[in-house]
Amino acid sequence: MKIYTGKGDRGKTSLFSGEKVDKSHERIEVYGDVDELNSVLGAVAAFLPSQERSLDGEIRDIQRELIRMSAWLATTPTSPSTAYLQPLTDEPRQTLEAAIDRMEEQLEPLRHFILPGGHPSAAMAHVARTVCRRAERRLAGMLRNAGAPPGSSDAPLQQALVFLNRLSDYLFVLARTCNRIHGKPESA
Repeated sequence: MKIYTGKGDRGKTSLFSGEKVDKSHERIEVYGDVDELNSVLGAVAAFLPSQERSLDGEIRDIQRELIRMSAWLATTPTSPSTAYLQPLTDEPRQTLEAAIDRMEEQLEPLRHFILPGGHPSAAMAHVARTVCRRAERRLAGMLRNAGAPPGSSDAPLQQALVFLNRLSDYLFVLARTCNRIHGKPESA
């Protein structure tokens, strides 16, 4: 199978559920942001020291969750194709919250705003956080524009919205943790 098809050369693409949409369609914009976030998370993991295998494993699990989320974003909520998708559950949010709590136990309490930066892994975690916030904003807008009330057929994407919100918190704490691991002070 070739990686290029030429089918998107006219500014259209196909959703997983088969519909053709503009490449600027809000679903494409959201899962483009999620894809970018996933790539930046790969860079964060690449900068982690080898002894931080648990953080690397957490990031890989987050990346897998983002792929599941992207599949839902690439599928219209009423499509029969949703039967083939892995469900989005509340468990990943709970896992993020436990990880945040665990990392915060090792950090000094925040007393002021901090500047993004420090060690490259921390700087990349801050970049990931801002990309995550953008994806969250776009998904919130898409759900609002669809007029989908909570519990509707867009319930998996409501779950994704909560996950992205918590993920941005995780990434902030991860950045601080990366600086702590590398002995880099936080700048105000």
